[in-house]
Amino acid sequence: MKLLAIVQKVDINDDILGFIHSWIEKLAQKLDKLYIICLTEGEHHLPDNVKVYSLGKEKGYSKLRKLFLLQKFLLKHLPEVKGVFSHMCPIYAILAFPLTKMFKKRLVLWFAHYEKSLKLKVASTLSDIVVTSTRFAYPLESSKLRVIGQGIDVDKFKVKSEELKVDEKFKLLFLSRISPIKDLETLIEALGILVNKKDIKDIHLDIVGSPSVASGDSEYYQKIKNSVKELNLENFVSFKEKIPNYQTPDAYNSADLFVNLTRTGSFDKTTLEAMSCQTLVVVCNHVYKGVLPDYLIFNQSNSQDLAGRIENIINMSFKDREDIGKRLREIIIKNHNLDNLAQRIIDSFK
Repeated sequence: MKLLAIVQKVDINDDILGFIHSWIEKLAQKLDKLYIICLTEGEHHLPDNVKVYSLGKEKGYSKLRKLFLLQKFLLKHLPEVKGVFSHMCPIYAILAFPLTKMFKKRLVLWFAHYEKSLKLKVASTLSDIVVTSTRFAYPLESSKLRVIGQGIDVDKFKVKSEELKVDEKFKLLFLSRISPIKDLETLIEALGILVNKKDIKDIHLDIVGSPSVASGDSEYYQKIKNSVKELNLENFVSFKEKIPNYQTPDAYNSADLFVNLTRTGSFDKTTLEAMSCQTLVVVCNHVYKGVLPDYLIFNQSNSQDLAGRIENIINMSFKDREDIGKRLREIIIKNHNLDNLAQRIIDSFK
């Protein structure tokens, strides 16, 4: 089978979209040929049966030129492929539809986000199949919808054989783009509660990530830093710049507990990556009910509840935490393995 995929970015060094590189690699293993059209092209190291075309955002191309290139690449390869896989951006599916219809090729849309939009509604109508990570991650009703899980590369995201922890502090990790939707203030408040307890002193939080300058999140980032100072937590918190996705396994492995405060109804990929590394997680996202035990799910924006969950984990024996970590990885291998996801994407074209 030959497929054509349209994605936002192909760049192994990207902190948010670097995972697409692994998705392409895994899909390519199961295909004769894979053509990739991306809005932005960065560094990549892909198999010989993958061909990448850029629409030129990294070169500053105009919208009209990008549209021309998209149609050019579609016309070139649609006659030979089984169909088009459009990843996340509904506009890609909308723009590809006239030619996929003309060539009678299947159009499959991947979308996993809580936001509704007119573009999504139109793209869903035009697509033959819509795939998503969990039912909660797709905001519309559609008879075309297939829930196929997330795609975590369990060979990359795994527990390290060597011991990475160099001290006895209990290490918390927040790893994500810094923005208000991540609710970092609740984590800072919870940490403040914990360090004021007499029996809890050896605890540290690493905040790994950067704000998006374009969206104005820098002000929020500064607000979080100010909160750390106001609560006298400077000795308990480290701020670190964003890192490429391929470097995150070391970050997960160096932590005792990964905290995700995102409120949306989709499987946040970072949480699943941490689970794959056998790192314990606590979340507030309701989509994890029935997936994670209740003691790993806290009430949204409730710093007291979050502090209590963290304290409960701190007080567990190392053996208990190790056993929980193994069970978390088993969940990923069974339900969110990248190899399985790649096959399910391919099956949507049959």
